[in-house]
Amino acid sequence: MTKTVNHWIGGKTVEGTSGQYGPVTDPATGAVTTQVALASADEVGAAVAAAKAAYATWGTSSLAQRTAVLFRYRALLDVHRDDIAALITAEHGKVHSDALGEVARGLEIVELACGITTQLKGELSTQVSNRVDVSSIRQSLGVVAGITPFNFPAMVPMWMFPLAIACGNTFVLKPSEKDPSAANLLAELAAEAGLPDGVLNVVHGDKVAVDALLNHPDVAAVSFVGSTPIARYIHATASANGKRVQALGGAKNHMLVLPDADLDAAADAAVSAAYGSAGERCMAISAVVAVGAIGDELVAKIRERAEKIKIGPGNDPTSEMGPLITAAHRDKVASYVTGAAAQGAEVVLDGTGHTVEGFEDGHWIGLSLLDKVSTDSDAYRDEIFGPVLCVLRVESYEDGVALMNASPFGNGTAIFTRDGGAARRFQLEIQAGMVGVNVPIPVPVGYHSFGGWKDSLFGDHHIYGNDGVHFYTRGKVTTTRWPDPADAPAGVDLGFPRNH
Repeated sequence: MTKTVNHWIGGKTVEGTSGQYGPVTDPATGAVTTQVALASADEVGAAVAAAKAAYATWGTSSLAQRTAVLFRYRALLDVHRDDIAALITAEHGKVHSDALGEVARGLEIVELACGITTQLKGELSTQVSNRVDVSSIRQSLGVVAGITPFNFPAMVPMWMFPLAIACGNTFVLKPSEKDPSAANLLAELAAEAGLPDGVLNVVHGDKVAVDALLNHPDVAAVSFVGSTPIARYIHATASANGKRVQALGGAKNHMLVLPDADLDAAADAAVSAAYGSAGERCMAISAVVAVGAIGDELVAKIRERAEKIKIGPGNDPTSEMGPLITAAHRDKVASYVTGAAAQGAEVVLDGTGHTVEGFEDGHWIGLSLLDKVSTDSDAYRDEIFGPVLCVLRVESYEDGVALMNASPFGNGTAIFTRDGGAARRFQLEIQAGMVGVNVPIPVPVGYHSFGGWKDSLFGDHHIYGNDGVHFYTRGKVTTTRWPDPADAPAGVDLGFPRNH
């Protein structure tokens, strides 16, 4: 009998009732290992109802109660790192060390949530007028939802729900139906840590479930990470329904390499950032912009390193890169490489024919490197989301920045240089939300916020950090005037005897 991944609602496993199921595949073998229940609108409604019921008490719980649960949760996540990573590898395909890194980055936000007490402090101004004080506080929203992608099935949910519940909200998570098991384990561990039933719920599903969340009147806010077209849809639909929205979209991240850069360090960084996690991450470097005469040497160094990367099953400790999530996605990624030469690129490495012995039915693709790519080619314009690195050539720093700023995406970017003045100028002039200086993937630490510009973000708030706290709370200002006790009516004594 095929294993079924069911929903987690109200603190327990709830079997799907829609009769609809989706396949979950082991990307290394191509075999369907699990089926996941796909929720109907009514099932989503049941999860929202459980969250709404839990909010009645969780929303008024003390900060001490919330943080005590989160500290226990952090300890349990630490103990179960390998278990979570193993589920990620089995359903996503990434190598175990990469999966462990994902869990570690998610834990950063749990740790931030453990210290939520300082983030939720209000403000007070006294005597703004005669006997008038003004105070500002932040309060929770109610039921909030998260819709998360397949490429980080543990980390991205942990970017959302720990902060949301620390702020006093309750949460409904709709993870990717391609790799759903990690989300259920995260919820089970939260319950073990003492999180009350209904505070965190997981419903699996497809567009039916997503639309049910976007349209549900009891959902106050929606967080999303995924592709730009879906982010735009999420933002437009949820906003039209009066919800607060943070929708993080796709990317085409550039790395500008100046002539004075350490080319060995730049090549190491390009290979790691382009091909790590098989390129299935929105912070991958997918375009290297080489300035001046260094292009040939840089491409040669990247090729030399890329050819040594060992591709294999994620549970093989010797593997450095795993398969892609599905066969259909593998074929789409391959199409950009097979069509590159006709659009003017020089195909330095073609990974489209790669297979792994003993795992021939897996969703394999090798590393591809395209040089002298034009800005009007498909390989440059689209977010490929696979192990394909494009190299573009420009004559000057100014040309490189102009090329990069012309991109509709503005997620992350990097510059490699020894020149501090050039780096400072770059961080001010580049139109992107996250900038790395000799750092290829500038994902901020948990107490700074993650988010891009332009078509990489829809909504006003970045995710986690201070922006995350502000997104999951709303401000309230109270203006107060109290009479002086000395002005109390004669005959009423509040313990302030008149001495005059």
